[in-house]
Amino acid sequence: MVDKVEKENIMTVKAIGKSLKSSPRKTNLALGLIRGQSVDKAVNNLEFSRKRISNDILKILKSAISNAENNHQLDIDKLYVKEASVGKSMVLKRFRPRARGRAGKILKTFSRVRILVEEKEEEAKNLKKSETKPLEEKKGLSKNDQNNLEKKETIKKEENGTKN
Repeated sequence: MVDKVEKENIMTVKAIGKSLKSSPRKTNLALGLIRGQSVDKAVNNLEFSRKRISNDILKILKSAISNAENNHQLDIDKLYVKEASVGKSMVLKRFRPRARGRAGKILKTFSRVRILVEEKEEEAKNLKKSETKPLEEKKGLSKNDQNNLEKKETIKKEENGTKN
């Protein structure tokens, strides 16, 4: 049994494209470019992609964005692609004559694309206590001692690989 967890004020918006003339395998490669990306990055990736199907996927993504903006009043800047999945639609079956009276089967597959877009929650930036302590300690010290503390902090940050 699966427990469902309801989150407050999170709206998921979807757009579906049916019968796209491309196989699901090829379509999935283009969808891999946008999964988990913010909407503006995803649009950028699809616009500059060299795959033919990316134009159709771009239309579906823009449809999901406009659905979120117009129907659900979500902020475009906070949107990201939560899920981008592809499935099999219809298959056209064609036959081609082969040697010795046989027939070769040609399958022309179509795809069905579903894109889910969701608004990202803003995470509160919490300062660690270790970062705030040196500021409190510096207030009661002389300038020479403050400079020594700052030098030690920069050395620690360089050792950890952070510059800020």
